[in-house]
Amino acid sequence: MASFTGEFECKLDAKGRLVLPSKMKALLPESLGQEMMLRKGLEPCLELIPMVEVKKDHSKLASLDDTDDEVRFFKRSFFRRESPVELDATGRFVISKTMLRHAKLEKEAIVIGIGTKIEIWNPECYDEFMGKEEEKFSDLNKKFLGRSA
Repeated sequence: MASFTGEFECKLDAKGRLVLPSKMKALLPESLGQEMMLRKGLEPCLELIPMVEVKKDHSKLASLDDTDDEVRFFKRSFFRRESPVELDATGRFVISKTMLRHAKLEKEAIVIGIGTKIEIWNPECYDEFMGKEEEKFSDLNKKFLGRSA
């Protein structure tokens, strides 16, 4: 499976469409088709996820007991946060108004690869969020990878 990396500045057009950076689009195997899932992130961003990864999440959720109140609540909350999108030949896709509002996206976006998925951020929100989090990176790098940054 693709491992998305890098950070790219992108523009949204007047219809809320974004073109996936060509370096990221090139990592998508032709066999997967051009359908991906757009999901509201836990932070004020969007996640663009290949369907092969989405199916893993959906499989886990399908195994849960629907008679449990928490399971039903979680599934309802989980599935309403995502929507399939179709990439055209240039890697462009439409972001719904609901998704645009969640991520506070208007004319510009920062697109970053985070392994199995891609995050889409409002540049100002991203700078603010990463400014706070950057201090932690060195410690987390040591914790997770066993070395200093």
